[in-house]
Amino acid sequence: MTINMNDSHMVSFAQVREFIKVAKDIEFRGASRKEKYEWIDTVLVRFRYYACRKKEKTILRTYLLQMTGFSDAQLTRLIRKKKKTGNINADATSRHRFTKVYTADDVALLIETDKAHSRLSGPATKKIFLREFSVFGKEKFCRLKNISIGHIYNLRATRHYQSFAKFFTHTKAVARAIGERRKPEPKGKPGFLRVDSVHQGDLAREKGVYHINIIDATTQWEFVGAVEVISESHLLPLLEELLSQFPFRIFEFHSDNGSEYINHTVSKLLNTLMIRQTKSRARRTNDNALVEGKNAAIIRKHMSYLHIPRKFASRVNEFYQKHLNRYLNYHRPCGFATVTIDAKGKQRKVYKTYQTPYERLKSLENAVQYLRVGVTFSALDIVAKEKSDNECAALMQKAKQELFKSFRK
Repeated sequence: MTINMNDSHMVSFAQVREFIKVAKDIEFRGASRKEKYEWIDTVLVRFRYYACRKKEKTILRTYLLQMTGFSDAQLTRLIRKKKKTGNINADATSRHRFTKVYTADDVALLIETDKAHSRLSGPATKKIFLREFSVFGKEKFCRLKNISIGHIYNLRATRHYQSFAKFFTHTKAVARAIGERRKPEPKGKPGFLRVDSVHQGDLAREKGVYHINIIDATTQWEFVGAVEVISESHLLPLLEELLSQFPFRIFEFHSDNGSEYINHTVSKLLNTLMIRQTKSRARRTNDNALVEGKNAAIIRKHMSYLHIPRKFASRVNEFYQKHLNRYLNYHRPCGFATVTIDAKGKQRKVYKTYQTPYERLKSLENAVQYLRVGVTFSALDIVAKEKSDNECAALMQKAKQELFKSFRK
């Protein structure tokens, strides 16, 4: 509601308070800025605003805000200006404005072109303007032929354009990105895992076992598991079991872009465990190279390329948990690269250091700080020294032979 304001009869704060309650829809919407400033000046003087108590100032500010429609910050600036200069004057100077290069006719030509071509990209639209002028000799495109690509989008955002140009697109599903697309950067700390799946192949339309390989980027601590199928009911319990077996805290879980890991169920599991999820970048094959190499050096070497029916997944997983994983982490030395830079600035990796993952973990500076709660090196030493490297390897090989015999039976 717009009114011509004459509130000279209001001289008490009780009257102002009652007016605020009954006149919520009254405002100076039709008044000019100068008239609003003059009225605010009058009210501040009449009620001696600067001598009022805080409660009375609050009532008066509410009244001024409701009637003028100004923001709280704007009213504060005006009250401060009144106290400093003694009056509130509207600034009569006009704001500097750049000269308009493109007219309403140019916007109309843009609308006409976008409708004809179903609104192409900025560069393509600019090319059309140039061709209309230079190839087909249409003078009305004289200004538009030199328009920048960015300004095409500026004109499309104007009220004139949006009032006349109507484009409809199909509703798209909401896309929520799962995992951050980047390369893991452990910086010498354990707990940055890389994971991949290995399929044992199909035979006569029968699916083979799926191997799940998880390895730490710094220590090469590795756990392998097996499932019948890549599904939520089979994969999630195995992932949770393997992650719980790492002796150190886990900070990051990195995989390729396969749907078995990039989904909401795995993301929810990792969020519950407070583990950050990342995924490989496009055309960056080295992002997950470590686990890819281990697929060949560990899984294919020990399980071969022969078809293993998926009904044997539980037996394979039992072999991994009882024999292979212990052998890999406590008794199998791994190569750790030393990066050197030659005279031309080229980096070279030299493998001179060979340690078991457990030895590598213990060799880290202040390694105790990375261990999980309840895990100690004294307890891990007992596991590491229970059998020698050759004894553990021989026991693992014997268990593997029995496993493969069970497949043939």
